[in-house]
Amino acid sequence: MIHKADTPSPSYRVTGRNLGLELARVTEAAAIASAHWTGRGDKNAADGAAVAAMRTAFDTVAISGTVRIGEGEMDEAPMLYIGEQVGCGGPAMDIAVDPLEGTNLCARSLPNAITVVALAEKGCFLHAPDIYMQKIAVGPGLPEGVVDINASINTNLTNLAQAKKCSISDLTLCALERERHNDLVAYAREAGARVRLLSDGDVAAVIATCLPNSGVDIYAGSGGAPEGVLAAAAIRCLNGQMQGRLIFETEDQITRTRGMIRPDLDPTQTLSLTDMAAGPVFFCATGVTSGDLLKGVEHLNNGYIRTHSVMMRSESGTIRYMDAYHHFDPHRA
Repeated sequence: MIHKADTPSPSYRVTGRNLGLELARVTEAAAIASAHWTGRGDKNAADGAAVAAMRTAFDTVAISGTVRIGEGEMDEAPMLYIGEQVGCGGPAMDIAVDPLEGTNLCARSLPNAITVVALAEKGCFLHAPDIYMQKIAVGPGLPEGVVDINASINTNLTNLAQAKKCSISDLTLCALERERHNDLVAYAREAGARVRLLSDGDVAAVIATCLPNSGVDIYAGSGGAPEGVLAAAAIRCLNGQMQGRLIFETEDQITRTRGMIRPDLDPTQTLSLTDMAAGPVFFCATGVTSGDLLKGVEHLNNGYIRTHSVMMRSESGTIRYMDAYHHFDPHRA
C-alpha cells in the first residue's frame, strides 16, 4: 500500500533504484532466516541466523556504509559490529541495524519480533556505547513539546490528555516489563491511565505510538540506547515526537561517550529527535512474528515464503508497506 508518491533525491539514487527497496531486501533476508527459529526456544540461534543473513544481504547494496548501531564492538561481534564497513560501494552512509529486535519474542513465538535497518548520511546517527537510554515518545499531530522526559509521568499524561481532548483514563502507556519501571507503572495507573507491558521489543513499541490502530498513546521508560536510535529514525519518518537521555553507570562511560558523539553534544543532556537521527533518514523493517506494525513470515503451501515489510523515508514522509513472495528451494542452501 503506497500512502504518498515518492521521488528519491539524487543522493539516494543508486543505479536507478530507491534505497528503500535495497534495505527491504536486507531486512527480508534476516526475517526469513530468523523465522526458522520461531517458537523453538533458542534466541541465540535465531539472532545468529538473522545477523548472518543480514550481513550477506548488505553485500548487494550499492553504498559505502559504516555500522554506527550494530551488534556491539568488534571484539564482541563477528559481524555487523560497530565500525564495520558494509555495502558494495557508493554514497557514504551511516547504518543502524537490529538484525532481530525481540529475540525472546521470536524464540517464544510472541508478537512484534522484527528485523530493522535504518540509514542516514554520514555523521547523522548518534554514536554511543551499548548502554541504557531513557525514552519518551508520542505520535504525530500533537503540539510540539507536549511531553517532556524531565517531567513526571503524571504531568506528561495530563498534558497529553489535554492535547488529545480526552481524559487520562482514555490513554494507554506502553513500557517494558522491568523491575526498574515499577514506579513508572504505579504512578501511571494511579493517574488513571491504562498500562501495556511488553517483555521485549521497544523499537516496535515506540513506533506503535504513531500507529492509529495500535491503542498506544505514549511510550516511556528505559531500554537500550541502540534501539533508541533506531526508534528515533522511525519516529522522524512518522512525524512523531521523541526525547532520550543516556543513562551512565560510571564516569568511564561518560568519558568514552564524549569521544564517540558529536562535539556539540553533552552526553548527559536531554537528546532531541534530531540529536539521535538527523538529516534525511531511511527506515525499513520486516516482520518475523505478527504484531501491531507488521505481519510475520509465512510459509505457503505453494513453495513460497511471504514477508511483510514497511519502508519509510523522512524527507518525503513516504510510508510503503510491501508484501513480497520468495520462492523457497530446499535444495539451494
